Amino acid sequence: MSSQTTTTGVALLAAYNLKVMLQGKAIIDDVSLTVGERDFLTIIGPNGAGKTMLLKCLMGIVKPQQGDIRRSVGLRIGYMPQDTVIPDTMPLTSHDFLTLCRSGETSADALHALAAELAIEGYLHQPMRELSKGELQRVFLARALLSEPHVLLLDEPTQNLDISGQYAFYELLDKIYEKKNIGIVMVSHDLHLVMRKTRHVVCLFHHICCRGQPQAISQDPAFVSLFGKAADSLLAFYPHKHDHSHD
Repeated sequence: MSSQTTTTGVALLAAYNLKVMLQGKAIIDDVSLTVGERDFLTIIGPNGAGKTMLLKCLMGIVKPQQGDIRRSVGLRIGYMPQDTVIPDTMPLTSHDFLTLCRSGETSADALHALAAELAIEGYLHQPMRELSKGELQRVFLARALLSEPHVLLLDEPTQNLDISGQYAFYELLDKIYEKKNIGIVMVSHDLHLVMRKTRHVVCLFHHICCRGQPQAISQDPAFVSLFGKAADSLLAFYPHKHDHSHD
């Protein structure tokens, strides 16, 4: 993916030459990317590389000191943050949580249909403090999907899950991507989480070091310099079986 084109040719969300400074340091420096309606983009990089900050800029939470962000008219963005804490003292069920989060345009029937799609009906009326980490992540994903977004932004969605939980979550995300006409941008600092549906990878370390298809990017000198020569084997952890399904 270049900064000007997408895999579909239909741009929903675009960033041009973004720069964000914190305490005199460039957290994001001259970063450009474009997200289309059927793109699945994974942003990788070490801790502190600016990945979360980039998502916040794309959402409009943080205004960059330089650069421009353009969103298509009427664009709806679903966001799953890196950390969402539910206080143990709050007797909030998953159903309560989702009801509070839904807009007036989301009907109760639509909420329950989404719960069925994500297989969370069994614990909709269970206190969230009693849910497993994997169950919580599904509830948070449901919240991000409530508005029927055009673009889904995920900030390290599996960081607190074990290997089986990671696999189950990505299988679910895979199904959502196949079913819905949606663009997905996923942030991760763990290379083995570059999943099989990812069609483009952006390697970020304050600036964009390299970008391209997963099977090609591992050979890029900038990627090897940042992650080491053994990193390509981690990128192959999930087979990219659908690489050409939308070409």
